[in-house]
Amino acid sequence: MYDYWDFTYFSRQPHTAAMWKTPRSFSLTGRFCCFPKDPLDDVENWSESVDKVLSCKAGQIAFREFLKSEYSEENILFWLACEEYKKIKTVPEMISSANRIYSEFVQTEAPRQINIDCTTRENITKNISQPTLTSFDTAQKLIYSLMARDCYPRFLKSDIYQGLLRKADSR
Repeated sequence: MYDYWDFTYFSRQPHTAAMWKTPRSFSLTGRFCCFPKDPLDDVENWSESVDKVLSCKAGQIAFREFLKSEYSEENILFWLACEEYKKIKTVPEMISSANRIYSEFVQTEAPRQINIDCTTRENITKNISQPTLTSFDTAQKLIYSLMARDCYPRFLKSDIYQGLLRKADSR
């Protein structure tokens, strides 16, 4: 079985979670070079709520790997993109980022089209020319609910999460 903590952390874009490959990212202390503490420290807490998973970088990575295996990775990528979008300080950056999120996730036939109702999609489409920091809030809440209600319970039963639990317990 594939060991899900044998990975090298990298991120091509700041709004996306990372992927894992090899064990070379361990420092001499046994911690991952890109995490302030050992990512396995939080694994048991992830069973408390989807918020615990999403609030932790290692949790985001594990959940993304799980969603990728279920062909629904676009959900966490959209959610993370929205979290980064809310931090934007300038109008030009907001417009650029809003258009990128819209074309990647929201518009019909987008490469990573998220599953939202047509009313929400239409409202975003109608207002995309003048985006605000709340432009994607309704869609983000829908995707969050989908992940919390549907994906998260399966994640907790998955080989990915169970393997991480075993690895954390064996330390």
